[in-house]
Amino acid sequence: MIHVGTSGFGYRDWVGKYYPPELPASQRLAFYGAEFSAVEINSSYYRPPTAASLMAISRRAPERLLFTVKAPSAITHQREDLAANCRGLVDALQPWCEQGRLGCVLAQFPHSFGNTPANQGYLRALAEQLAAVPTVVEFRQEGWARRSVFSLLRELGLGICCVDQPRLAGLMPPFAVLTSPVGYVRFHGRNAAKWWRHDEAWQRYDYAYSESELEPWVPRIQQLAEQAEVVFVFANNHWEGQAIDTARQLKLKLGLQAGL
Repeated sequence: MIHVGTSGFGYRDWVGKYYPPELPASQRLAFYGAEFSAVEINSSYYRPPTAASLMAISRRAPERLLFTVKAPSAITHQREDLAANCRGLVDALQPWCEQGRLGCVLAQFPHSFGNTPANQGYLRALAEQLAAVPTVVEFRQEGWARRSVFSLLRELGLGICCVDQPRLAGLMPPFAVLTSPVGYVRFHGRNAAKWWRHDEAWQRYDYAYSESELEPWVPRIQQLAEQAEVVFVFANNHWEGQAIDTARQLKLKLGLQAGL
């Protein structure tokens, strides 16, 4: 099963671009869920979620909509008190696990998180602490694009996030690799000029994909789907709703029906 959606859904700049101006904010997720089958929750990165806050989100969505949840920055960036932070996340996700609404957790590490023995040890600890929920890791530094790393992730039961992003030195290259039953692909856009130098964070993701840029990913995603139990594909080039167009193009190219 392939689920296509966007990274986040509540952007103000989507109003008028995707959401009808008259649509109440409380109905945006239902509007989104009529077209897409999964959404990536990013607010959890900035503020650790609670079971109550996540249930409030899912009550506004169609029952078929699946959620992936970005791990809090305390887990991926500050990396202090791992056990307590992971325990809080797992507890918050428990209702979604019981209802079958959780796709997986996405642990996105910063570019400074390099492929070192110490950081490999942290991945081992992370896998142990999040063993109760399916977890996918996203690396930003090219040093993790190694067969030995893929083998380590398979050993730990961690998925790897495949990415499309600017072709800049030091960043992860595009590839389609499966290291757990969950396949995961994110499209960040290819705004090389603003990737490292920008005044606002959104400028990094201000990019409109062309059909020719997305086409090579179709067989890669299909290859993942042949091996995985589930594949999540999310467009993160969110500025002014460009992610919606990317997700729609991918659904069309993958032969997914409307609303799937």
